[in-house]
Amino acid sequence: MTPARPASEVADVSGRPRRPGTGRAVAVLVLAVLAVATPLLGPSAALRGTGEAAAPGAGGVALLRTVLLTALCVPLGELFVGRLARSVPGAPPNVPRSWAPLAAAAGFLAALGLASVVATGNLVPHDLSEIDLGGLYASRDGKLALLEVNAFLVAGLCARSGRPAAQVWPLSAVAAAEALRAHPATEDSPLAGAGLTLVHLVCAALWAGGLLHVLRTLRRWGPAEPGVALLGLYARVAAVLLAAVSATGVASSLRRLPPGSVPDGLTDTAYGRALLAKVLLVVVVAALALGPGTGCAAPPTR
Repeated sequence: MTPARPASEVADVSGRPRRPGTGRAVAVLVLAVLAVATPLLGPSAALRGTGEAAAPGAGGVALLRTVLLTALCVPLGELFVGRLARSVPGAPPNVPRSWAPLAAAAGFLAALGLASVVATGNLVPHDLSEIDLGGLYASRDGKLALLEVNAFLVAGLCARSGRPAAQVWPLSAVAAAEALRAHPATEDSPLAGAGLTLVHLVCAALWAGGLLHVLRTLRRWGPAEPGVALLGLYARVAAVLLAAVSATGVASSLRRLPPGSVPDGLTDTAYGRALLAKVLLVVVVAALALGPGTGCAAPPTR
């Protein structure tokens, strides 16, 4: 009589053990990346029939901003999940190699590219002579762009130091700069909008970056009980983070689309169409995360 296999070890059709819940977790992560990249992947579809013209260099700027946001997610997720992993009883000592230095380098280059766009009057520069670096200090957007460049540089130095947890401060500065950039001073109640965006960005970064690092950790730890426990700990916090992302996203959208114009604004404007695409992806992500058999249940008690 063969001994029973541990509950945390699930076999696929070939008889090989697989990590619990990783299939759906990967699908959730892919959908989360698609949600972030929506402005990059579908500008032509969003603009069709709206009468709106695409901004010059919109694709390149969207790519740079996607890289910047990804560079924010990766180290924050590592710090978040690393803290959870330290509270798992019997956690294996082997942890994935940190991607934070690479993320900081990518974020630095993306922020530098975005700063060059700001330095040419929000136009994509075609020659170095078109870039007015001194002009960055004369505008609010220019100062925020320089703050992001310097913050990623400091984050990279912190990631290479003996205290990588110090990255949280420069990364927080990047998130704050992005929130302020998205809400200029001419907007109605810009601080309220910036506050919503800041919470939205931080929660989204912890949620998506944390999921990525959980998957990388499970690959190292294998289908053992510490991995199940870590996934359960992450799932509890992730539910709160997803709710916060959804709530702040809806609130920010309603500020841009007054209630009276919501039905038409969602289908007749590029912003509304991009918003609908993101909402659909979030609904699918929530269904996958909360559905049965995800493997994200709490760890078993003894």
